[in-house]
Amino acid sequence: MHRFQGKSVVVTGAASGIGRASAMLFAAEGASVIAADLSDGVERTVAAIVDAGGSAQAVRMDAGSEDDVAALVATACDAHGGIDVFFANAGVSGGAAGIFDQSATDWTEILRINLIGPAMAIKHAGQKIVERGGGAIICTASVAGLRSGAGGPAYSASKAGVINLVQTAAQQFSGSNVRINAICPGLIETGMTASAYEYARAKGVEDRIGRLNPMRRGGVPEEIARVALFLASSDASYVNGQAWVVDGGLSTSHPVTRQEFGKTSF
Repeated sequence: MHRFQGKSVVVTGAASGIGRASAMLFAAEGASVIAADLSDGVERTVAAIVDAGGSAQAVRMDAGSEDDVAALVATACDAHGGIDVFFANAGVSGGAAGIFDQSATDWTEILRINLIGPAMAIKHAGQKIVERGGGAIICTASVAGLRSGAGGPAYSASKAGVINLVQTAAQQFSGSNVRINAICPGLIETGMTASAYEYARAKGVEDRIGRLNPMRRGGVPEEIARVALFLASSDASYVNGQAWVVDGGLSTSHPVTRQEFGKTSF
Protein backbone atom coordinates (compact mmCIF):
# COMPACT_ATOMS: atom_id res chain seq x y z
CA MET A 1 0.00 0.00 0.00
CA HIS A 2 1.01 3.63 -0.51
CA ARG A 3 -1.39 5.47 1.75
CA PHE A 4 0.85 8.54 1.87
CA GLN A 5 1.89 8.79 -1.76
CA GLY A 6 2.49 12.45 -2.59
CA LYS A 7 2.17 13.49 1.07
CA SER A 8 4.64 15.67 2.94
CA VAL A 9 5.40 14.25 6.40
CA VAL A 10 7.60 15.65 9.18
CA VAL A 11 8.79 13.45 12.06
CA THR A 12 10.78 14.81 15.00
CA GLY A 13 12.91 12.63 17.25
CA ALA A 14 13.67 10.62 14.12
CA ALA A 15 17.24 9.63 14.98
CA SER A 16 16.15 6.46 16.77
CA GLY A 17 13.33 4.52 18.37
CA ILE A 18 9.74 5.49 17.64
CA GLY A 19 10.75 8.44 15.46
CA ARG A 20 13.04 6.37 13.26
CA ALA A 21 10.50 3.56 12.91
CA SER A 22 7.77 6.07 12.03
CA ALA A 23 9.87 7.94 9.49
CA MET A 24 10.74 4.66 7.79
CA LEU A 25 7.14 3.45 7.73
CA PHE A 26 5.80 6.75 6.37
CA ALA A 27 8.44 6.63 3.63
CA ALA A 28 7.60 3.01 2.84
CA GLU A 29 4.00 4.15 2.36
CA GLY A 30 5.09 6.70 -0.24
CA ALA A 31 5.52 9.87 1.84
CA SER A 32 8.23 12.45 1.28
CA VAL A 33 9.70 12.59 4.78
CA ILE A 34 11.56 15.30 6.64
CA ALA A 35 13.31 13.49 9.49
CA ALA A 36 14.36 15.84 12.27
CA ASP A 37 16.49 15.39 15.38
CA LEU A 38 19.27 17.02 17.36
CA SER A 39 21.34 13.82 17.08
CA ASP A 40 23.37 12.91 14.01
CA GLY A 41 21.57 9.55 14.10
CA VAL A 42 18.92 11.23 11.95
CA GLU A 43 21.36 10.98 9.04
CA ARG A 44 21.39 7.20 9.46
CA THR A 45 17.60 7.16 9.48
CA VAL A 46 17.52 9.02 6.18
CA ALA A 47 20.22 6.78 4.70
CA ALA A 48 18.14 3.71 5.59
CA ILE A 49 15.05 5.24 3.97
CA VAL A 50 16.91 6.15 0.79
CA ASP A 51 18.55 2.72 0.63
CA ALA A 52 15.06 1.21 0.77
CA GLY A 53 13.95 3.37 -2.17
CA GLY A 54 12.14 6.05 -0.17
CA SER A 55 12.32 9.83 -0.13
CA ALA A 56 13.72 11.59 2.95
CA GLN A 57 15.72 14.60 4.05
CA ALA A 58 17.49 15.06 7.38
CA VAL A 59 17.25 18.23 9.47
CA ARG A 60 19.30 18.75 12.60
CA MET A 61 17.28 20.82 15.06
CA ASP A 62 16.22 21.30 18.68
CA ALA A 63 12.55 20.26 18.95
CA GLY A 64 12.08 22.52 21.99
CA SER A 65 13.24 25.69 20.22
CA GLU A 66 10.55 27.77 18.53
CA ASP A 67 13.06 29.15 16.04
CA ASP A 68 14.20 25.65 15.11
CA VAL A 69 10.63 24.38 14.77
CA ALA A 70 9.69 27.34 12.56
CA ALA A 71 12.78 26.70 10.41
CA LEU A 72 11.89 23.00 10.18
CA VAL A 73 8.40 23.84 8.95
CA ALA A 74 9.86 26.26 6.40
CA THR A 75 12.27 23.58 5.18
CA ALA A 76 9.45 21.08 4.69
CA CYS A 77 7.35 23.65 2.82
CA ASP A 78 10.26 24.65 0.59
CA ALA A 79 11.06 21.01 -0.19
CA HIS A 80 7.55 19.66 -0.68
CA GLY A 81 5.26 22.65 -1.10
CA GLY A 82 3.61 22.26 2.30
CA ILE A 83 2.95 19.79 5.12
CA ASP A 84 0.26 17.13 5.33
CA VAL A 85 1.35 15.34 8.51
CA PHE A 86 3.47 16.44 11.46
CA PHE A 87 4.50 13.87 14.07
CA ALA A 88 5.80 15.75 17.12
CA ASN A 89 7.56 12.79 18.67
CA ALA A 90 10.80 14.18 20.14
CA GLY A 91 11.15 13.97 23.91
CA VAL A 92 13.40 13.34 26.89
CA SER A 93 12.84 11.21 29.99
CA GLY A 94 14.42 13.45 32.60
CA GLY A 95 15.61 10.42 34.53
CA ALA A 96 14.10 8.80 37.61
CA ALA A 97 14.75 11.58 40.13
CA GLY A 98 11.97 12.27 42.61
CA ILE A 99 10.05 15.49 43.05
CA PHE A 100 12.36 16.59 45.87
CA ASP A 101 15.45 16.05 43.73
CA GLN A 102 14.55 17.87 40.52
CA SER A 103 15.39 21.55 40.29
CA ALA A 104 13.47 24.28 38.52
CA THR A 105 16.11 24.03 35.81
CA ASP A 106 15.39 20.31 35.38
CA TRP A 107 11.66 20.99 35.12
CA THR A 108 12.16 23.83 32.65
CA GLU A 109 14.26 21.73 30.29
CA ILE A 110 11.93 18.72 30.38
CA LEU A 111 8.84 20.86 29.82
CA ARG A 112 10.63 22.84 27.09
CA ILE A 113 11.27 19.76 24.99
CA ASN A 114 8.32 17.53 25.88
CA LEU A 115 5.50 20.07 26.05
CA ILE A 116 6.54 23.42 24.60
CA GLY A 117 8.08 21.62 21.62
CA PRO A 118 4.78 20.00 20.56
CA ALA A 119 2.98 23.29 21.20
CA MET A 120 5.35 25.07 18.82
CA ALA A 121 4.93 22.29 16.27
CA ILE A 122 1.17 22.73 16.43
CA LYS A 123 1.51 26.50 16.17
CA HIS A 124 3.81 26.56 13.15
CA ALA A 125 2.93 23.36 11.27
CA GLY A 126 -0.79 23.66 11.93
CA GLN A 127 -1.17 26.76 9.80
CA LYS A 128 0.60 25.08 6.88
CA ILE A 129 -1.54 21.96 7.17
CA VAL A 130 -4.65 24.16 7.07
CA GLU A 131 -3.33 25.79 3.89
CA ARG A 132 -2.91 22.30 2.44
CA GLY A 133 -6.62 21.71 2.89
CA GLY A 134 -6.29 19.61 6.03
CA GLY A 135 -4.20 16.81 7.43
CA ALA A 136 -3.03 15.40 10.74
CA ILE A 137 -0.85 16.19 13.71
CA ILE A 138 0.26 13.46 16.11
CA CYS A 139 2.02 14.11 19.41
CA THR A 140 3.82 11.54 21.53
CA ALA A 141 2.53 11.56 25.10
CA SER A 142 2.88 8.58 27.48
CA VAL A 143 0.98 6.37 29.88
CA ALA A 144 2.90 8.38 32.49
CA GLY A 145 0.68 11.31 31.54
CA LEU A 146 -2.46 9.41 32.52
CA ARG A 147 -1.70 8.77 36.19
CA SER A 148 1.20 8.23 38.56
CA GLY A 149 3.38 5.15 38.65
CA ALA A 150 4.93 5.19 35.19
CA GLY A 151 7.57 7.91 35.24
CA GLY A 152 9.30 10.74 37.03
CA PRO A 153 7.33 13.81 38.15
CA ALA A 154 8.47 16.33 35.55
CA TYR A 155 8.25 13.80 32.71
CA SER A 156 4.79 12.65 33.80
CA ALA A 157 3.55 16.24 34.13
CA SER A 158 4.91 17.12 30.69
CA LYS A 159 3.11 14.18 29.09
CA ALA A 160 -0.14 14.97 30.89
CA GLY A 161 0.27 18.43 29.40
CA VAL A 162 0.64 16.96 25.92
CA ILE A 163 -2.67 15.11 26.29
CA ASN A 164 -4.50 18.28 27.32
CA LEU A 165 -2.68 20.26 24.63
CA VAL A 166 -4.02 17.89 21.99
CA GLN A 167 -7.55 18.14 23.36
CA THR A 168 -7.39 21.93 23.45
CA ALA A 169 -5.81 22.18 19.99
CA ALA A 170 -8.50 19.94 18.48
CA GLN A 171 -11.02 22.61 19.48
CA GLN A 172 -8.80 25.40 18.16
CA PHE A 173 -8.69 23.66 14.77
CA SER A 174 -12.49 23.35 14.57
CA GLY A 175 -13.69 23.53 10.98
CA SER A 176 -10.19 23.41 9.49
CA ASN A 177 -10.08 19.71 8.52
CA VAL A 178 -6.98 19.30 10.68
CA ARG A 179 -7.10 16.38 13.12
CA ILE A 180 -4.78 16.14 16.11
CA ASN A 181 -4.27 13.16 18.39
CA ALA A 182 -1.78 11.88 20.95
CA ILE A 183 -0.20 8.46 21.35
CA CYS A 184 0.51 7.21 24.88
CA PRO A 185 3.14 4.47 24.66
CA GLY A 186 3.84 2.13 27.52
CA LEU A 187 7.23 0.45 27.97
CA ILE A 188 8.93 0.51 24.55
CA GLU A 189 12.53 -0.42 23.79
CA THR A 190 14.06 2.87 22.65
CA GLY A 191 17.12 4.95 23.46
CA MET A 192 15.15 6.38 26.38
CA THR A 193 14.70 2.95 27.97
CA ALA A 194 17.95 1.39 26.76
CA SER A 195 19.61 1.39 30.18
CA ALA A 196 16.76 -0.63 31.71
CA TYR A 197 16.87 -3.17 28.91
CA GLU A 198 20.66 -3.44 29.05
CA TYR A 199 20.57 -3.93 32.82
CA ALA A 200 17.94 -6.66 32.55
CA ARG A 201 19.89 -8.48 29.86
CA ALA A 202 23.12 -8.25 31.82
CA LYS A 203 21.36 -9.74 34.84
CA GLY A 204 19.70 -12.45 32.78
CA VAL A 205 16.20 -11.25 33.64
CA GLU A 206 15.11 -9.89 30.27
CA ASP A 207 11.98 -12.03 30.52
CA ARG A 208 10.81 -9.81 33.40
CA ILE A 209 10.64 -6.71 31.21
CA GLY A 210 7.03 -5.64 30.78
CA ARG A 211 5.79 -8.28 33.23
CA LEU A 212 3.36 -5.81 34.80
CA ASN A 213 1.20 -5.56 31.68
CA PRO A 214 -1.23 -8.29 30.60
CA MET A 215 0.83 -9.09 27.48
CA ARG A 216 3.86 -9.79 29.68
CA ARG A 217 6.36 -8.01 27.42
CA GLY A 218 7.70 -4.66 26.41
CA GLY A 219 6.83 -3.11 23.07
CA VAL A 220 8.93 -2.24 20.04
CA PRO A 221 9.01 1.10 18.18
CA GLU A 222 7.25 -0.29 15.11
CA GLU A 223 4.16 -1.03 17.22
CA ILE A 224 3.88 2.67 18.04
CA ALA A 225 4.78 3.74 14.52
CA ARG A 226 1.92 1.72 13.05
CA VAL A 227 -0.53 3.56 15.30
CA ALA A 228 0.98 6.89 14.22
CA LEU A 229 0.43 5.93 10.58
CA PHE A 230 -3.17 4.98 11.30
CA LEU A 231 -3.89 8.26 13.09
CA ALA A 232 -2.32 10.21 10.21
CA SER A 233 -4.26 8.31 7.56
CA SER A 234 -7.76 8.66 6.15
CA ASP A 235 -8.62 5.44 8.00
CA ALA A 236 -8.75 7.64 11.13
CA SER A 237 -10.82 10.36 9.47
CA TYR A 238 -13.20 10.66 12.45
CA VAL A 239 -10.58 10.33 15.20
CA ASN A 240 -9.75 13.70 16.70
CA GLY A 241 -8.56 15.09 20.04
CA GLN A 242 -7.88 11.66 21.50
CA ALA A 243 -5.09 10.03 23.51
CA TRP A 244 -4.47 6.56 22.09
CA VAL A 245 -2.90 4.23 24.65
CA VAL A 246 -0.50 1.61 23.24
CA ASP A 247 0.88 -0.18 26.29
CA GLY A 248 0.00 -3.87 26.20
CA GLY A 249 -2.75 -3.19 28.72
CA LEU A 250 -0.52 -1.67 31.43
CA SER A 251 -2.81 1.29 32.08
CA THR A 252 -5.83 -0.91 32.72
CA SER A 253 -4.39 -1.14 36.22
CA HIS A 254 -1.12 0.80 36.44
CA PRO A 255 0.45 -1.41 39.12
CA VAL A 256 2.17 0.83 41.62
CA THR A 257 5.41 0.09 43.42
CA ARG A 258 5.52 1.06 47.07
CA GLN A 259 7.01 4.50 47.60
CA GLU A 260 7.96 6.24 50.82
CA PHE A 261 8.86 9.82 51.61
CA GLY A 262 12.52 10.36 50.80
CA LYS A 263 12.73 7.31 48.54
CA THR A 264 11.98 7.00 44.85
CA SER A 265 11.11 3.87 42.89
CA PHE A 266 9.62 3.49 39.43
